[in-house]
Amino acid sequence: MSNEFGPDLFTLVDEEGHEHEFEVLDVIDNDDGTFYALLPTFENAQDKVNDEGTYYIFQSYDHDGEQELAEVEDDALLNSLAAQFEEHFADLYPDDGAAFEDEKD
Repeated sequence: MSNEFGPDLFTLVDEEGHEHEFEVLDVIDNDDGTFYALLPTFENAQDKVNDEGTYYIFQSYDHDGEQELAEVEDDALLNSLAAQFEEHFADLYPDDGAAFEDEKD
């Protein structure tokens, strides 16, 4: 069976070399750049049940011809992006949009 219609997934490698898989929830492309709202995926079903639905916002940038993602460090920009993502989630998921929480730390 094809995974053609499955979620878009990113595997990110942290500074310590550990891999973390995320589902792409949404993308915002504006004058400040390209930003991704990413939700962690879990191998263990119980971890998924216990998760609070926290998503993370990353900015995309080009590094030597490769796409890389970095945390948004500007608090004002992060708050603005979180509001934009939340509004879009509410449009996409009228009953579930409030279940997502943004990570601003």
